Amino acid sequence: MQNLPDKQLNHFRDILESLRVELSELLDISTGASQTVTLDQTTVGKLSRMDALQQQQMCHASRSAYRKRLVAVERALQSLDQGEYGWCEQCGELIDSRRLEIKPESARCIGCQQLSETEGA
Repeated sequence: MQNLPDKQLNHFRDILESLRVELSELLDISTGASQTVTLDQTTVGKLSRMDALQQQQMCHASRSAYRKRLVAVERALQSLDQGEYGWCEQCGELIDSRRLEIKPESARCIGCQQLSETEGA
């Protein structure tokens, strides 16, 4: 089995480490926006409170997506350390480097990913 060249592996390590920093910063920044919304109508009107609640829900969804992607990035970095990066966890084939450029934390090739999404739908 042909592995990715060291130069490419180092390239993906750099991308993944930058992504880890970026996601951690996004989680830190979004902490304040996910705080509990005050329900005191004397200080905030009903529409403003509804907007704040909606923004809070969107922030929770974003934070959840950031955490999920951060876990995937951490797993990808572990697989790099173990010499297993770039191999599909489902079929065992090498993941196309174009896919890894777009989503470097990918653990599945595009075929297996599409199959898992259609099975889950």
